[in-house]
Order: sequence, then structure tokens, then C-alpha cells
Amino acid sequence: MMLSPMEITLIKSLEEGKDYDLEQAAKISGLNKDAVLKASYLLQEKGLAEVKVVKDISYRLTDEGEKYLSEGLPEERLYSLIKQGVDSIDQAKKEMKDFGIAIGWLRKKGIAKIEGKKIVLLKDADFREKELLKKIDDGETPEGVDELIRRKLVSVDEKKEIFVRILKKPSAEIKDVIKDLTPDILISGSWKGKEFLKYDVRIPSKTIFTAKYHPYEKIVAECRKIFLEMGFTEIKGSFVQSSFWNFDALFQPQDHPARDMQDTFYLDAYEDLDDDFVEKVKRTHIDGWKTGSTGWGGDWSLDTARKLVLRTHTTAITIHYLAMNPEPPVKAFCIDRVYRRESIDATHLPEFDQLEGVLLDKDVGFRHLLGLLREFFLKMGFEDVRFRPGYFPYTEPSVEPEVYVDGLGWVELGGAGVFRKEVTEPLGIKGKVLAWGLGMGRLAMLRLGMKDLRKLYQPDLGWLREIPVSRLRW
Repeated sequence: MMLSPMEITLIKSLEEGKDYDLEQAAKISGLNKDAVLKASYLLQEKGLAEVKVVKDISYRLTDEGEKYLSEGLPEERLYSLIKQGVDSIDQAKKEMKDFGIAIGWLRKKGIAKIEGKKIVLLKDADFREKELLKKIDDGETPEGVDELIRRKLVSVDEKKEIFVRILKKPSAEIKDVIKDLTPDILISGSWKGKEFLKYDVRIPSKTIFTAKYHPYEKIVAECRKIFLEMGFTEIKGSFVQSSFWNFDALFQPQDHPARDMQDTFYLDAYEDLDDDFVEKVKRTHIDGWKTGSTGWGGDWSLDTARKLVLRTHTTAITIHYLAMNPEPPVKAFCIDRVYRRESIDATHLPEFDQLEGVLLDKDVGFRHLLGLLREFFLKMGFEDVRFRPGYFPYTEPSVEPEVYVDGLGWVELGGAGVFRKEVTEPLGIKGKVLAWGLGMGRLAMLRLGMKDLRKLYQPDLGWLREIPVSRLRW
């Protein structure tokens, strides 16, 4: 039986049939802990040793758990208030700072419901969570602790200890083997009559985590490279824009739902605007000006246009760039952050990246737009691309590009179209403008095989290490 030097050292040092933890085995053998662990597993493969992993799991209350243990659970305190006759939502909110949490749990447990501005109890309740918290605080491990962990009232401490036991020692004499063949061994001839270490290429090597670009940054860089190679210029702009450039210049009416506070982050500040553009855009909104449109009618407020917002799309950057560069040809794109009042979930975030592009020229049309986008998606590795009719206030015709992904079917990745005259003529833009906006997050999710957009922005080192440096396209 061929043993490596560290296996020989370990098996000679430890007594047969006795358990040693890594620290004890390392101290006795003179090996470091990593060498002891590796030698132990090698000996286990040969039937000479046994490696045991013992896990010790303990539970403790979080700060919130300790607070609820002493004060009572939010739902328990609200239940007590209702029992005392406080069934008005407004009154209960005054009595409890954490009313929202409390009523949420009462409704989830089917203990209460809301009718109008009143809270109605549906059944009597006992709150066993309080008892569980007390047992955990006393050092016990009761059943039902998983729900408390999900509520972040209890945290889990897990300790892992590894033990090695020598089952038997080889009956034949354990010979030292030569691990490294050096010039001194060759010159002296000391290698004669000795055995050389054999290497098992089937044993997994130690994982080495090297530095690499974040996978999302690689996809952004890939998109940027494609458009630069197609002759586009990259542009940037401020995160804060006036409502004029974010909405009005794009012929979005001032009463459009997208401009509502529910969708937009407004700042308590205003910006002075260029009068040359303002008057023409205003007239276009009201009666169409000279564009042949009837406009949106109604009133148009300068103060509304002057109000600053966190840009809701990077089109605010590309349209401003075209207004400053109205003579064709112009080819520009922007990859940058935008902001919207979204509820955070697996597919929505309040801030995310968009890829926006425009192409201004005299002899371009809708078919050129479709060809350009198809070429981009093909370069990104999507073989099946199609376009579905869409609607946007500032383009006509408009489409929503879709790509086919196995297991998901057709997935929409953004919007595109040809800017309407109501957008281009008031700003003095000469020619036709092809425009598109794509969601970088959704594109990245498809390329990386992800189901949760939030993972792109979380510092999850395990996931980042598992992502290969290079990934074959489908």
C-alpha cells in the first residue's frame, strides 16, 4: 500500500481506535490542520481511518426577539387592545408604533380582519410564539422554531467539528517515500531502493478563487462593445433631470400616469429652461404647433416642466443630446441608472440600468430599426428574435423586441420605435430618429440563468465565485 509522507506521519503519530479533533491531531503529528484533514480523507479512502463531522446547532434570541419576549409580540399587544375595546384603526395606530406589523400577523393567522376603519376579531387566540421565545431564552430547542427564524426573532449558530480515528495500521512496515526528486537525491544515489510517491489525478484539487469582473459588469461591457463597434458614440448625463427633458420634450402629456408621484421621484427644486425649446414644445402639447398634430389640448404648466426629477429613463439623455446635435447623421447610446417608485420584488427594483440608443439620419426607416436591433440581439447570443407591436407616447410606429429562451418562451426586453414629429420638430431635429430602450437587468437575468433580479446587486460571494469566468452562449 502506497502512502504519502503526510499520511505516513499522521498514521504513525495517532493511536489506533481513538478519536482526535484536528487541533489535537495537528499538535501530535506536527502537521498543520489542512494537512491533517487532507491526510485523514486519503487514509479514509484506503480504509485505514474514519473522518466524522459533528455539527452543533444552537439558537439564540435576536434583539427583536428579546424585545418581544419582554414586551409581547406586536400581534399579541394589538389583540389585547382590541379585547379592551380599542377596535378603531386610527386609535390603534396612536397606541402602537408597530401597528402595521401587528395587524399583518393577526390577519395572516386568521385572528382578525378589517371592515372599513374597524378591526374585527374572528376568533380567540393564544400566542405560543411567546412560550417558544421563553424556552429558547432558557437554552431549550423547542419545535416550531423555524417560523421564529423566518421572522428574524431567533438566529441560528452552527458549529462544525471534525474528528479523525485511525481504524487500523498496515501490517507491513510503512516505508517513507520520495515526494520530490531533487538534484541532491540523484547525485547522492539515495533514491536507490526507495519508493516514489504516486499521484492520484482523480482527487479534486483545491479550489482557487481568482479575481474576476462581476458578471453583470461583463454584460454591460459586452453591450457597450457591440454598439461602439457599430459606430455609435456613448453619452452620459445627470441623474437629476427637469420634467421638461424627462417628459415634455418626449411629448408625454402633463397628466400622463407615468408622471404621477406613484411612478416618479420628484425633488423639491426647479430648473430654468431654454426658452427657444419651451415655447415650441408647449405649443405642440396644446394644439400640435406646425407638426400636423392636434396636440393633447388643455393647459400646459411651465412650473410642472421646470420641476426636477430623478430620471425615469435614459431617453432624457438621448433626446437632450439630439436637441444639441440636430444635424444628421448622429448615432449615440447611453447605459446608465434610472429611478422609479417600484415595490421591490424578484423582477422589480426602484433603481436599475437601461440601455438607450438613438440613430438620426435622413434616409432611415422602421426596417432599419428592426435590422439594427436584431443584429444587436444576435451578437448577444439570442438566435430567435421577433418584434411585437407596442405603444409609446413619443414613437410611431412602436415595437417591443422579444427573444426566445428555452424554458421561458418569448421574453420582452424593452421598447423601440421611430420618434414622432411632435418630438423632433419642436427641438429642431432634422431627419428621422430611430430610438430604443432595453432593460439591462432583465437581459442579464436571461444571460446568467437567474430568477431574482436582486441577486445582481447583493454581495453574495458564494454565487460570485460559482459564476464561471467565461460562459458559452446558448
